Amino acid sequence: LLWGRAGAPPSPTQPHGIRLEGDLTLGGLFPVHARGPAGIPCGAVKKEKGIHRLEAMLYALDRVNGDPRVLPNLTLGARILDTCSRDTYALEQALSFVRSLLPPEGGEGRCPDGSAPRRPPPERLVGVIGASASSVSIMVANVLRLFA
Repeated sequence: LLWGRAGAPPSPTQPHGIRLEGDLTLGGLFPVHARGPAGIPCGAVKKEKGIHRLEAMLYALDRVNGDPRVLPNLTLGARILDTCSRDTYALEQALSFVRSLLPPEGGEGRCPDGSAPRRPPPERLVGVIGASASSVSIMVANVLRLFA
């Protein structure tokens, strides 16, 4: 599990988040941190409204994956991102779900031996849980709908 440091601005390639591998991936957008001061997206950790929701999703995934009768021969993974209690930051985070589906910038490139690089298959994101505010959820849904 990887989670960015509070107060440190995450880079576009390493947003505040957690990734669990699985056959199918559920996205999650939760306000794990409070809004940061000007220029810094994330502030203090929000225990009740952020961490508890994150833990609830992880618990549900453990329960589903731990019962072979629920999804036989499949495991659910997760990509959970922090919204830092900002609507604009939540939208940026949601765009990282889309970026994982796009080809890399600059084309495919070549390996030193001239062969094409082997890339992992794209993530099979099947849905996104969150955000906690309806206005943010509507914005995120409108963007993600464009990419099915």
